[in-house]
Amino acid sequence: MWQDLVFLAGSVFSVLFLAPTLTDHTARVPLGTSLPSAALGVVYGASFYSMGMAFSASGSFPTGVLWAGIAALRSPSLASLVPDGVSEVRARLSD
Repeated sequence: MWQDLVFLAGSVFSVLFLAPTLTDHTARVPLGTSLPSAALGVVYGASFYSMGMAFSASGSFPTGVLWAGIAALRSPSLASLVPDGVSEVRARLSD
């Protein structure tokens, strides 16, 4: 199906444009944005897979995982909740 490739292309563009956010040490993305986006990406990936749209699923699922990484590493509210040791590990991972 051509639609499968269109959804894959959209997901690839999403990953390309979101990846710099994950590597930008100054980026701050609210959990209210990143967590729902992560959940939707994973749910869309599972839904596409269940409909036999493997290309769409293989694009949507990594997009959801990328959003989850952004939530974990770039959320200002999450940073205030974690202990100092975890914050140090997060800082090392983001370097």
